Amino acid sequence: MFGVDPRRTVLTIGQLAATAGVTVRTVRHYHHIGLLPEPERDASGYRRYSAQAAVDLIRIRTLADAGVPLARIDALLHAQPTEFGAAITDIDAELQRRIDQLTEYRGRIAELASGEGLVLPPEVVAILNRMRGLGISEQRVRLERDSWILRQALDPNSMPQRIREKNADLDEPETTRLYLAVDHCVDWDPHDPRLNQLIDDLDAWEIEHEQDAGPPTTKKLVSSRISEASPAWQRIVNALAHRAEQRRTAGRDGSVG
Repeated sequence: MFGVDPRRTVLTIGQLAATAGVTVRTVRHYHHIGLLPEPERDASGYRRYSAQAAVDLIRIRTLADAGVPLARIDALLHAQPTEFGAAITDIDAELQRRIDQLTEYRGRIAELASGEGLVLPPEVVAILNRMRGLGISEQRVRLERDSWILRQALDPNSMPQRIREKNADLDEPETTRLYLAVDHCVDWDPHDPRLNQLIDDLDAWEIEHEQDAGPPTTKKLVSSRISEASPAWQRIVNALAHRAEQRRTAGRDGSVG
């Protein structure tokens, strides 16, 4: 009438795992972290488990499946009913905090998937869409987006002025022509002689506009981001930087003289 003595029932590790609906690897992991006692080997060299071990393993699996951290399961297995209830309430509150955090992450990811609006102000998003409308390639628009992201992070005070300047630039047909010309040369060999004229045109445009490129760190990162996209573009960036440095040096020499 009292049933089978669970201490006399013996199970192999495979049978134990199957009883609890877990893998043998999981059982060994529980042994390793001290959550489930590991029995000594018998005379034949095998570990034999009691029915009590099966009960304990099922309880462990049930708690783990409910989201209870493994580090807290051992205490729960040996807790009194009142202690168990309080611990479960605490764990439930922690799970709710995690759910709220994951819900927030999902919302942010959804915003990110919708476009540039997550990290850039509407005025900049409008500029990017305007560039798309002018026929400028998506690759070049993405680089423009990244340059705005860097500027906003490193030189936020310059954003309003730069937004005004960019819109004024896009009002000029020559600006659009140069953007499209740069798009066209993306796959050129960096030693293609046709780049010489394009570099001259871009340099003349920069001289005419003389816009503030921002702090050196911002300019360096933006230039690096553009150079990564194309060897031809890297040559253009390097050539323009070299010419700009020559003009600065000549200006300093002239002022000293």
